[in-house]
Amino acid sequence: MLAAELRENNMARQFPVRKVRLLNALLISLFLIACSGETAYPLIDGGSHRFKNSEGKYTLVNYWAEWCTPCRVEVPELNQLAAEHGDQVTVLALNFDNEQGQELLEQLQKIGIQFQSLATDPRAIWGLERAQVLPETLIINSDGELVQRLIGPQKMESLKALIVE
Repeated sequence: MLAAELRENNMARQFPVRKVRLLNALLISLFLIACSGETAYPLIDGGSHRFKNSEGKYTLVNYWAEWCTPCRVEVPELNQLAAEHGDQVTVLALNFDNEQGQELLEQLQKIGIQFQSLATDPRAIWGLERAQVLPETLIINSDGELVQRLIGPQKMESLKALIVE
């Protein structure tokens, strides 16, 4: 009986240690995934986007606002880029004013954005402050690394030159 009690007591002491080790391994894995750009960012349609990808695709994140005239000028260029070069680049919109729900959907339609829109701002993974000038476009390579930060309206040809290798 004494041997059984000792075994049971020893296992009881080891169980929390095993639990802690498992929890630590899980937390370290989650941290490494987050640091590697593997975090999936939600899209407003319910999907998600990972900046790091094995397809070799770039990602463009375009910051816009309904009141921004240069943003309106740029949108057709981005729509064309997304439509014609979707195999090389994913174009994503992000509303500068942090509109959500029906208001966001109405503004996307009004401004004519035909590509996906992020639900949350990913800037923190590259250590960037909030955009100060609109439009702003971030170019991220397939490793999830910020390659370039463009300020002002862009043209399809200049954007294409940055992503087509």
